[in-house]
Amino acid sequence: MNPTYEPNEIETAWYDRWEQAGVFRPEVNPYGEPFCVVIPPPNVTGQLHMGHALNHAIIDAIVRRKRMQGYAALWVPGTDHAGIATQNVVERELGAEGLSRHDLGREAFVEQVWEWKRRSGARITQQMRRLGSSCDWTRERFTMDDRLSTAVREVFVTLYEEGLVYRGDRIINWCPRCTTALAEIEVEYWDEDGELAHIAYPLTEGDGQVVVATTRAETMLGDTAVAVHPDDPRYAGLVGRTVTLPLVGRQIPIIADDHVDPDFGTGVVKVTPAHDPNDFAIGERHGLESVTIMDDHGFIIGDLFAGLDRFDARRAVKEALEAAGLLVSVEDHRHSVGHCYRCDTVVEPYLSLQWFVEVRPITDPAIDAVRNGESRFVPERWQNSYFHWMENLRDWCVSRQIWWGHRIPAWYCDQASEGCPAVHVSRTDLSACPTCGGPVTQDEDVLDTWFSSALWPFSVFGWPDTTPDLETFYPNGVMVTGFDIMYFWVARMMQMGIHFMGKAPYPDIVIHGLVRAGDGRKMSKSLGNAIDPLDVVDEYGADPLRLALLQAAAPGHDVSLDMEWVAGARRFGNKVWNAARFVLAGMDGTHAPPDGGYPGDVGPAEAWILHRLAEVTARFDTLCDGYRFSDAFGLLYNFMWAEVFDWYLEMAKVGLRSDATAASTRQTLGVVLRDVLKLLHPAMPHLTEELWGHLVGDGLIAASRWPDPPARPAPPGVETLQELIGKVRSFRSQHGVSPRVPIELLIHGPSGTIADWWHGQLDALANASVTPVADELGAGHTRLVAGPVHSFIALAGLIDIDAERDRLTRAVAEIDKVLGRAEAKLGNPGFLDKAPDDVVAKERAKVAELSERRASLQSQLNELG
Repeated sequence: MNPTYEPNEIETAWYDRWEQAGVFRPEVNPYGEPFCVVIPPPNVTGQLHMGHALNHAIIDAIVRRKRMQGYAALWVPGTDHAGIATQNVVERELGAEGLSRHDLGREAFVEQVWEWKRRSGARITQQMRRLGSSCDWTRERFTMDDRLSTAVREVFVTLYEEGLVYRGDRIINWCPRCTTALAEIEVEYWDEDGELAHIAYPLTEGDGQVVVATTRAETMLGDTAVAVHPDDPRYAGLVGRTVTLPLVGRQIPIIADDHVDPDFGTGVVKVTPAHDPNDFAIGERHGLESVTIMDDHGFIIGDLFAGLDRFDARRAVKEALEAAGLLVSVEDHRHSVGHCYRCDTVVEPYLSLQWFVEVRPITDPAIDAVRNGESRFVPERWQNSYFHWMENLRDWCVSRQIWWGHRIPAWYCDQASEGCPAVHVSRTDLSACPTCGGPVTQDEDVLDTWFSSALWPFSVFGWPDTTPDLETFYPNGVMVTGFDIMYFWVARMMQMGIHFMGKAPYPDIVIHGLVRAGDGRKMSKSLGNAIDPLDVVDEYGADPLRLALLQAAAPGHDVSLDMEWVAGARRFGNKVWNAARFVLAGMDGTHAPPDGGYPGDVGPAEAWILHRLAEVTARFDTLCDGYRFSDAFGLLYNFMWAEVFDWYLEMAKVGLRSDATAASTRQTLGVVLRDVLKLLHPAMPHLTEELWGHLVGDGLIAASRWPDPPARPAPPGVETLQELIGKVRSFRSQHGVSPRVPIELLIHGPSGTIADWWHGQLDALANASVTPVADELGAGHTRLVAGPVHSFIALAGLIDIDAERDRLTRAVAEIDKVLGRAEAKLGNPGFLDKAPDDVVAKERAKVAELSERRASLQSQLNELG
């Protein structure tokens, strides 16, 4: 073994060996209970970011542990075709050659995208291997694989036949640059400085006017009403009258609607059904006309301001209103504005003919599944967010105006007439109208990317066919994902899984937070604070990154990633490495059994560590079963470092020196290291696999059995001995006594407290001998209290008492000066009133620390007599 832990030297070889051995396949445990996780499929265009690294670390910890527990554990990998994102990438490549997709035509462009996918699409899967993700790559899936495409078409057609898919004019999120509808998740909202324009709408008959406030003055060209709240007394007499739409001259009604907030602006709102989702709903309730005022590129159409970009039109409309004396005021207004997640273009609410899924019939069962406990959220608080989202869903726009994706299986009869439906939705491609035999044209649109990923928990297993994998692994065992896609992916998987499979897709939904920069800000390329996980792997190793993420990720909370955590995990790995070298040397060429086998008749030190191993393993399992991985690996980290390495390995040196105890000590060293490596394996698979080969000599830790050490009583006196050794070491540190200088402990305690085996441990770990005394000792001795034992150390001859007294006296005096100033500051009312709270708190903490330090020094002075 190398003298130091070098992650990059040991990590590169293990993944291929695991794959070749087939340990990631569920068939490795052919009789085990099935347990499956499907990966949240990353976009095929992407590369791993820290969010992926966290998600995959959690999933892999779950799956590796389940596999070792004997489950037929399966982690299904795969990628999402990411319609808009992938098309944009290929279009940019074409643009660099001076071409557009229209120059190639649809068929050639789609083949170009497939070629790009074949060339670049495997990048993220290679990165997953680099992190050690234990996926079964023989079952890798892509959302546009033939079998998954069959599932997509089956679902669309079935929903259409059930009346839950329809085509209609509704408000959608529209990107004028990408010229496509967007899903809600594809809209990113930023707070921006904008304006609130107050516009006067004159009453058509008589004098007077109403004033409305709007952030988008240009949309007034499409107003078909103004609305007030029905209970607003200011406008009760105006409801039913009409106003004249400024600039346009159209007469529009004043209506009353509960949606209006009487406290916003003037309490009067303009209603533009074709360019606002709330206005569209008002328009439907009151039978209003919908007037579209711009084309799909965001340019104004109609008689006024035609050809102007929407933002240029905003300025022109305000100038025209001002010239007409109808622009009352314009005030600054900061508000949330939606942008396309791919090109940052401001999204336009837009009335468009699209395909929709009616969500209510498939949403209610998905809500009930959580309410009745069929599926649960971890942490539980996320279920309230889930309920709120699901209960307020609008119908889902599933059509996209792009070429890459699952093309909508709808064909339009080119000569549709009476008795011949205009549209035919089919499971198979149509070449002619099924009714009249005439020519047909397939719908140009493709389905929303989230439509296919909503089927992921069952489509990856070959549905709609009844396959062995589908029968075995649906429902899945757990879903692990970030809260940012909980609504748009998890909720839709719940809807589709229950509707088509009759069961919720998973019993547990584990929600983790986002990985943020060390200062708490969101990581992003624009802020320049994004961290590439593979850069971290190159510097520190994959295992240290995995452990750092797992220790930092409390369920449901964001992770502010500090690279010092990763460096600390790397140091821990080195500690494990060196501890293993010591254990292997102590085992003198013998090997630990791979599974089971615990020593029976052992000494007190061995009995203590085996007792603690059983306690920690049981607690670790409880925490992992509750998905509290930060607590679980924090517990294991502290146990390994503080108890196994810092205590037991030192205590074992005494046992190894005696022929009577060497064999049991050697056996205990082997099984303790074996079991802690198994517990650590889900977080640090490469390191533990490397050490396993040296410790066991055969097989793979990844295919070994999970530890289950038997409970055993704790031997008496171990904690008291450890406390006493710690007190002796502290005494040496405080008084500058070298560890090489022997110390005599004059011990006074209850009969039988001091066991014979203590002598060897005190000598080895504290260079201290023991002499029992009948009475307590006074001045000239320092007292060390450990449990029921009182020990005394004679100071004469061990330290220079006069010099030590002078040193401590000066130290106390120096502290008194600083402490006096700090206490005076805290006694000053002016300081307490004016200083910030954090400054006052810092000063109080300083006083507490100084007071504690002074008490310690004074105690040492008192011991000197």
